[in-house]
Amino acid sequence: MNDPRTLSRLLKVLSVETRVRIVQLLKGQALCVNALASRLHVTPGAVSQHLRIMRDADLVVDEKRGYFVHYRLNGDTLVAWREEIDRLLEPKRGTCMDTKGAPKCAAMRSKAARSRRT
Repeated sequence: MNDPRTLSRLLKVLSVETRVRIVQLLKGQALCVNALASRLHVTPGAVSQHLRIMRDADLVVDEKRGYFVHYRLNGDTLVAWREEIDRLLEPKRGTCMDTKGAPKCAAMRSKAARSRRT
């Protein structure tokens, strides 16, 4: 069962466009704050604030490389979050079906009728 607090926290982290863009940029590569700021067209300070929130949520991991700190996505957290979102959005089985498997609720009936027309 989904924990509403966990889901709420997860969705809050991803509810800001800049953080979603950071996730997109970090897919497949680690970047430092200045590289992210340059690509996002925001200040390094703004990027640092977003990264702090993402690090607190365990979404990103920081790695010291010489004088710079590079950030990468935490693969374990991504897997766990994907599973939580999947559980949240997965329909409950059998909630709108009659005993013969026919749609019982109005939304399911109209969806079935549309699919028969096409």
